[in-house]
Amino acid sequence: MFFSPNDDFDLEKIATSGQCFRWEKIAGGYRILHDKHSLIIKELGDGKFEVLADEGEFNAIWRQYLDLDENYAKIRERIDAKDDFLLAAAKSEKGIRILRQEPFETLISFIISQNKNIPAIEKSVFLITKYCGEQKRDALGEIYYSFPTPEKIANLDDQILIDCKLGYRAPYVKKAAEAFCEGKINFDKLKKMNSDDAIKELQQLYGVGLKVASCISLFGLHHLNAFPKDVWVKRILAEFYKNGYPYEKYSPYNGIYQQYAFAYYRKLALKEATVK
Repeated sequence: MFFSPNDDFDLEKIATSGQCFRWEKIAGGYRILHDKHSLIIKELGDGKFEVLADEGEFNAIWRQYLDLDENYAKIRERIDAKDDFLLAAAKSEKGIRILRQEPFETLISFIISQNKNIPAIEKSVFLITKYCGEQKRDALGEIYYSFPTPEKIANLDDQILIDCKLGYRAPYVKKAAEAFCEGKINFDKLKKMNSDDAIKELQQLYGVGLKVASCISLFGLHHLNAFPKDVWVKRILAEFYKNGYPYEKYSPYNGIYQQYAFAYYRKLALKEATVK
């Protein structure tokens, strides 16, 4: 089927925004893996896209996952006219959307993400799906693996977790899966909380600190006001918001603005490093 978004939508900007680790670039587009599902999506130009899925599947799974019913153009319009940095960031990174990812997959992925670069995160996530996910085939007949259930991860041999290149994160991953299986994590409950309360709750998990909990809140629970602070965002706040960042003014969309700022500033820094 074909569709033409009537709002901000850029595949590459979403794929490289640091929120997802199972998007694979293919000719003309991406293969997106989400929980146990896969989608082939290709950009045709002039704002048109082809997806290898029927309309029923697309509307039932992928429309929500891609957050297509949220109006990001209107959210960008809320930026203060005097906020030169964020205006420039939003203009540059227009097209990023906050995906509605499966919460358990997001929890495990961001526990794995600690002190790893994106290729290393993607490798570890792939290995854990290969070791204990279900083998499936996408619309092109290519093999992929569903994200493992909490029970399968909880019962993994420790050596397999080490083989997934998890390092010191291995016990964090296993204990998070065990906590879910024991009913200590209730994502439906967490989704109904505000971002601050959900982040505090998530930090009770072994190996989950403030930054990882904030990422889970934003990317797994779709709390659009969550505001993860990594090294890039801390630099942005220090350089452009010396008098304080206007969290209340930009509520309830601080997480979206954080993504624009993060992606924009990182590109500027990498460009500057290349020139040097």
